[in-house]
Amino acid sequence: MDASYQFRFLNEDDIALFEALLPAMIGPGLPAQPQARNIAIAGTIERIDAGIQKFGPANQKELRQLFDLLNFGLTRVTVARVWSSWPNVTTEEADAFLERWRTSRIGLFNNGYIALTKISNVAFYGYRDFWHLSGYPGPPQYAVDALPQFQNA
Repeated sequence: MDASYQFRFLNEDDIALFEALLPAMIGPGLPAQPQARNIAIAGTIERIDAGIQKFGPANQKELRQLFDLLNFGLTRVTVARVWSSWPNVTTEEADAFLERWRTSRIGLFNNGYIALTKISNVAFYGYRDFWHLSGYPGPPQYAVDALPQFQNA
């Protein structure tokens, strides 16, 4: 993690949630070396937080409700069927939870799965260092030369 980064949306429980879920969501895309893996996870969580800051209030409110639902012990057990607190959840348990929500007949769970995976995948695969893992070669040079946001990246 960038020591200077200040989280604005995610709290400690949310960070623990993503630390548990990202290895299941990203899987082999994460570096194998433990220190590089931890840096990749921490950076992805920072980008998730920064991205959520750009969402509108309604989307932020829904994400807060989702994160609170998953972080509160009683609801984590009843709706996610995850018995351990997130720091103690194995990658296999996180993967099983995600699969249950992905394949659930309950639309709310499907939507929760989509929200978690979309923001995580954008924050991971949308980062320049990991573009190659998705086969994305990067923006065309003419766009890099023409668009100011690439000059500040």
